[in-house]
Amino acid sequence: MKFDVLTLFPDMFKSLDESIIGKAKERELIEINLINIRDFSKDKHKKVDDTPYGGGAGMVIRPDVVYDAYSSVKDDNAKVIYLSPQGKILNQEKVKELSKEKHLILICGHYEGIDQRVLDEIVDEEISIGDYVLTGGELPAMVIIDSVSRYIEGVLNEDSTKEESFSSNLLEYPQYTRPEEFRGKKVPDVLISGHHENIKKWRDEKSLEVTKQKRPDLLK
Repeated sequence: MKFDVLTLFPDMFKSLDESIIGKAKERELIEINLINIRDFSKDKHKKVDDTPYGGGAGMVIRPDVVYDAYSSVKDDNAKVIYLSPQGKILNQEKVKELSKEKHLILICGHYEGIDQRVLDEIVDEEISIGDYVLTGGELPAMVIIDSVSRYIEGVLNEDSTKEESFSSNLLEYPQYTRPEEFRGKKVPDVLISGHHENIKKWRDEKSLEVTKQKRPDLLK
């Protein structure tokens, strides 16, 4: 899987060099390229934004610099996503769908956004990570990369994605590890019984119980 990220702040993505995603990059299971939109500015001061037509607060990123940045990595088979609070809310089904793509181009807006003309020209889909507004699209882009990468073959053990929350429209069952007793609370006996059928039954029951308690909307 190849991710090309168009951003004004590439240094924000350094955290993706850590943990599972960092290892996936090292093993070349995923490729993350950061394209600095500012590099495509024709202004001697590398300015990429201007005041909005019609007035209003803030600045808008120019369409020409975004288009030129996009053109440097465009691919007829790539899916182009604009991270926007106006987009469809990201969920696990969308994550699975995106993981089947070979090439994602992620566009991170900033300030008051990007000139609509270039969005109409190149964007296939707008995605939001929630009904709230952030200062830019960098954090949502990282969420896309992290969540999608987990479904790329070899990044995780296959069972890890099969049993986790939202994979079957249920939240995941509680997890326990050593020590067997902590502050007077013991690990449930069934989990140390070695009886796999009973363990599976307990986990299924707990998943349903946790979902009813925390996210009953998922059961509707």
